[in-house]
Amino acid sequence: MRSTTATSRRLSGKHFASRIMRLQFAVLGLLILVVTAATIAVRYDQVFERAEATALGIARTVAADPQVRQVAAEQAERERLDAGSLRRGPLQAQAEAVRRDTGAAFVVITEDRGLRLTHPNPRQIGQRVSTDPVALSGVEDVSREHGTLGDSVRAKVPVRAPGTDAVVGEVSVGLATESLTRTLLVSISWIILFALLAAVLATLVGRATVRRLKRETLGLEPAEIAQLVRDQQAVLYGVTDGVMGLGSDGVITVRNKAARQMLGLPHRTELADVVGRHYAAAGLNERLVTAIRQRERTPVRLEVGQTSLIARINDVVRDGVDLGQVILLRDVTVVEALGTKLDAVQDMADALRAQRHEFANRMHAVLGLLHQGRIDQARDYLREVTDSGPAIVPVQGLETVSDPYLAAFIAAKGISAHEMGIELRISPDSMLYAPVASAHDAQDVTAVLGNMLDNAFTASLGAEAPRWVEVDLLSEGSTLHLAVADSGAGITTAQDIFNPAVTTGSQLGAGHGHGVGLPLIRRLARARGGDVWVADRGGEHGGAVIAARLPSVLSEERKG
Repeated sequence: MRSTTATSRRLSGKHFASRIMRLQFAVLGLLILVVTAATIAVRYDQVFERAEATALGIARTVAADPQVRQVAAEQAERERLDAGSLRRGPLQAQAEAVRRDTGAAFVVITEDRGLRLTHPNPRQIGQRVSTDPVALSGVEDVSREHGTLGDSVRAKVPVRAPGTDAVVGEVSVGLATESLTRTLLVSISWIILFALLAAVLATLVGRATVRRLKRETLGLEPAEIAQLVRDQQAVLYGVTDGVMGLGSDGVITVRNKAARQMLGLPHRTELADVVGRHYAAAGLNERLVTAIRQRERTPVRLEVGQTSLIARINDVVRDGVDLGQVILLRDVTVVEALGTKLDAVQDMADALRAQRHEFANRMHAVLGLLHQGRIDQARDYLREVTDSGPAIVPVQGLETVSDPYLAAFIAAKGISAHEMGIELRISPDSMLYAPVASAHDAQDVTAVLGNMLDNAFTASLGAEAPRWVEVDLLSEGSTLHLAVADSGAGITTAQDIFNPAVTTGSQLGAGHGHGVGLPLIRRLARARGGDVWVADRGGEHGGAVIAARLPSVLSEERKG
């Protein structure tokens, strides 16, 4: 259901990355509009302020000209102006020259009553100005007004008489608003062009960001990512197996509680926590580090303290991208211990099956004699069978083992040894007076003894005849002492038969030990407070002797 919803959400165009892109475009668009509007406003003020400053500068220059001051002073003293002479006079020519040179819309000079002495339209000379002659009061003025020549930005400066501060006229210089608007439109066009370029660039960057976001999130929605995190926590801490995740750079990104306990790692709250550290520097088991480095595909066996682990290393790849590795850890200590005990039970079952077969054969012989009416011969046969005992239990001294369960187990092993050409015997020094306390204790005893015998059989097979294995049993209260000697070549000093990394290899294949049994039974014995050790490595004159001590497996009640 969650996957269907996520798919429909993507198909409807509501992907998180797409929403982010649209939001980003909206914000960028609004930002570009605001910046563009602000820039245009600033540019507008700049254009008109510059025009005002230009007009004021021209007006000041004209007002300070000696000829202008002289003519304005002369005209101010007359009651009436001679417009005709002014139109043809040097002042009109000078004003028009200034207008043409500066690009101004007009340069108008008046006398102290506001009557025009110059004007771009000669017919306006001698007439009163259409706007307020504020400069006649002795102050400069800059404004935006509408006059006979249209809208303009104009500056008005007083004209003072030569040698005095008396105001005898004014100079009004205007710059046409139309030309300023054209200049402003050109500036606005460039501003809009740059805004469009910024929008295009923002679009490209936004699309690249969205693609990167999709790639980094593997195309997942935030809700899906959050759900994945919740699922990951549920899976990691809901399983009994250990789980550890590594990034493509070898840094440990996650591990669950089971992995920490199995590998003996620091707690998450401790500074030495492995999360965030490279696997090679995290203090992991050396065998595991090697397996990770070599990317081993087959299960890897690890021994951590008294625990046996199986590690599986899996590469994680998505869409061709290496995301790292996942390490799965499983505690097989209990399973292997149960397997060892099951082997002992299987040996017992095989022995009972063989004895049943032997008993059935003897009963068939008796039945045949009785069927023929040869009663005396049947009686003699039964007497002979009773005196001789089981014919298929070739274990010398088995009668000294008083515990029936243990005796039956050793008998079963004796049959297996006989089939391999090995003589299994009980040491004449054995003194076992107490029975095994319970069925559970019997399983532990047979698991330990059975594995010791299997290793001795393997060692004896490599020796010359006669091949033999001897078992010594000694009871001390509720503690059982075991010793198994063989006729093999012994154990060299370099061999560590209790190291699973060694015993599982080929180094000991032709010598003493096989499989992972010895480390397991040592762990089993130590779990009960006992131990398994090499009592004698043997050598030129005899094989090795493996000893074991199992406390609290015998009943305090003595037999015999």
